[in-house]
Amino acid sequence: MKQKLLALPILLLCCFFSNAQNIASSPEYIKALTSEWTGERFADGRPKVSDGLLERLKNLTLEEAWAELIEKGYPNQFEGDWKLINEDTMTTMTGRAVTAQFMPARPDFEKQIRAQGKSEGRAFDKATVSWAIPTLVQGDIYVADGYGKPVLGTLIGSNLGNGVFAKTGRGAVFYGYVRDMEDLRKIKGFNAWIKGSHPSYMRLTLLTSINAPIRIGQAVVLPGDAVLAKKDGVLFIPAHLVEHIVLTGEVTKLFDLFGQQRIREKKYTAGEIDSKWTDAIKLDFKGWASTYKGKLPMSRDELDRYLETRNF
Repeated sequence: MKQKLLALPILLLCCFFSNAQNIASSPEYIKALTSEWTGERFADGRPKVSDGLLERLKNLTLEEAWAELIEKGYPNQFEGDWKLINEDTMTTMTGRAVTAQFMPARPDFEKQIRAQGKSEGRAFDKATVSWAIPTLVQGDIYVADGYGKPVLGTLIGSNLGNGVFAKTGRGAVFYGYVRDMEDLRKIKGFNAWIKGSHPSYMRLTLLTSINAPIRIGQAVVLPGDAVLAKKDGVLFIPAHLVEHIVLTGEVTKLFDLFGQQRIREKKYTAGEIDSKWTDAIKLDFKGWASTYKGKLPMSRDELDRYLETRNF
């Protein structure tokens, strides 16, 4: 009887941890969050936006991408007012978001987080600040909400910064602070969008989730979002909209090149180009695009399919 009574708390404890909230979101949960994505996914469930699209995304301005996000009903995807670790190099970066949430620590909560981390095979006996880094892969951008805490709230220093770059070949976006700025600047190819720096190390701060929805200032970020980080701000683009937004931006640039050329040639007035195009102008554009001497950023088939649906 006594053995049964002793076994009961152990059984209850096992049940508790088997039903506890994971630190990292399950692939099933991430798939549910990003259900509008129909393409390839990573093993963790995140949408795998292609490297080619991420490279093409770099050529869009924030305004071009923002305009389409608004058109699609996504006004809460931008955050500005950043400080860059490197202000002069690598000021444009794209990648796939891995998200992390940090909160102020409290003893009872931290105890549960560490126990859950241990059950997931994480370094439960060390600071939780590093837990998201092993989950990163090439092409990712580490996106973390550090709730803007400067003193004893720095999310990376030189060691973790090297860890992030070794895993991703990219960098980070932190609604928070970092330390070791001089050493971080020495990591060739690395950059991070941060709210500031402080020489202190992290204490009394706790990582509470990986690859769950987070807030970055005024923006909502889901795991697998495409990150467009530029010197003047950061956009977080839902994975299922990336191809449309990239193609729209590229075609808009072609429209501008064509229109400005025809205005200089005095074939059309600025007013005609700046208004809804007539059928004659549309036909002229298609002919111009077919003989365009520059390299089209998209395939000819992509352009034709887009023009069929675009009311321009």
